[in-house]
Amino acid sequence: MTALHLAPHPAIVLTKAPLGTGAASGWAQGGIAAALGPDDAPALHAADTLAAGDGLCDPQTVSRITSAAREAIEELARRGVAFDRDAAGALEFGLEAAHSRHRIVHAKGDGTGQEIMRALIEAARSAPSITLMEGVEARRLLTHDGAVVGLLAAGPQGPLTLASRHIVMASGGLGGLYRQTTNPRGAIGQGLALAARAGAALADMEFVQFHPTALDTGLDPMPLVSEAVRGEGAILIDETGDRFLAGQGRAELEPRDIVARAVFDHRAKGHRTFLDARRALGPRFEARFPSIAAKCRAAGIDPARQPIPVVPAAHYAQGGIAVDANGRSSLAGLWACGEAAATGLHGANRLASNSLLEAAVCARFVAESVIAAQTRVRVPALLPAMELPPAPDAGPVRQIMDEKVGVLRERSLLESAVAALAPLAKSNSPAADPAAVALIVAAAALMREESRGSHARRDFPAHDPAWGHRLTLRLHDAEAMARNILERQSAVAIGA
Repeated sequence: MTALHLAPHPAIVLTKAPLGTGAASGWAQGGIAAALGPDDAPALHAADTLAAGDGLCDPQTVSRITSAAREAIEELARRGVAFDRDAAGALEFGLEAAHSRHRIVHAKGDGTGQEIMRALIEAARSAPSITLMEGVEARRLLTHDGAVVGLLAAGPQGPLTLASRHIVMASGGLGGLYRQTTNPRGAIGQGLALAARAGAALADMEFVQFHPTALDTGLDPMPLVSEAVRGEGAILIDETGDRFLAGQGRAELEPRDIVARAVFDHRAKGHRTFLDARRALGPRFEARFPSIAAKCRAAGIDPARQPIPVVPAAHYAQGGIAVDANGRSSLAGLWACGEAAATGLHGANRLASNSLLEAAVCARFVAESVIAAQTRVRVPALLPAMELPPAPDAGPVRQIMDEKVGVLRERSLLESAVAALAPLAKSNSPAADPAAVALIVAAAALMREESRGSHARRDFPAHDPAWGHRLTLRLHDAEAMARNILERQSAVAIGA
């Protein structure tokens, strides 16, 4: 969408997979949060976002993005997105967890992401200002005098180098660093790795959101059972039929971090966990959530008649490349947008359906910033030489992250993760880039000695006002932490 906003300025879009097929956006089921109803207002949406963010949202960013929601919805509709409407043609609004109003704009029931991507892909393919390079994967950013001047990529014909003083990273999240994830397999934080290795700062990396209701049927990645199903009244039960969240605040409509930990804790006690939509939706499930119903049927489950087995799974990275209000990173010439960016909107815990909103709104902010940029960086006639790194493979990282940097964390496990990931990140193996991103996640989680939002520590279970600020790290910070841990472990071993 940033490339579309850049028109008529030329833009090259690089994508490893055919356009749209490797992106998490196309999998989004819930919709876009937008305060458009007669009983709603951007200030109410902002208040809900701040509450979910648990003290770490940037209030100005929250206000700016929630206030721009109407314009973003209208822009998407102009580009051909067919949002669901009632008989009178008015937008329909759904309810999701931690929202105080029905404000979720959706398309084709639970096919919002797919419908948005369809319209945007059609627009991009027909835009004369956009050059699409599919099957091309960026492997390194090239820098000169502290600024981005191009990138090194792998294409169908081999390595290629592209010169550019303006690069926008819209590479998605990092859920694929975990074995249990709802993200596409390619969502392994590759854009974050490129930025980190080029010296850019990353922020909020300890905050990985685990969705409480991934379909538990052994698939990888795990199909998502949207927040919107609980918004329609579905409840969480165990194998005995006990509604284990009953009596806890808003029960199933508590923020995701609270619900995910409740499901995790209940499973740790030996229970199985299910989402029960039989009474709330029954035979209406198919019409309201057609894609979820299809995934359930493929697993032999009829959600109108049977509870759906669910488990928490890595779903969304609140952290990413640290950016300002216009998407500019700490590295001159590099911008970031969408899940790859840490804008300050989400704080410690993302409010449901704010991710598509952030991507749609910030795409325009980034494009305007790129157009206005007065970059004085000289692109050298001969770009820096660099060997093409191997294609990234997160396989060796996933078990470490699942076991040591998951829903509930503690010092010993996090130190073990940092010590295991650091050598991988330094290696020349395919796991190096995924390990570098995972290392920063683990290091940030180890640094934050409290529980807040989606970051929960067994050894620090309470909020600490001293930690009421965002963490910004560079790769060398995480590497220094790893060296200290490894030296301490070595000293203990020698002493033994």
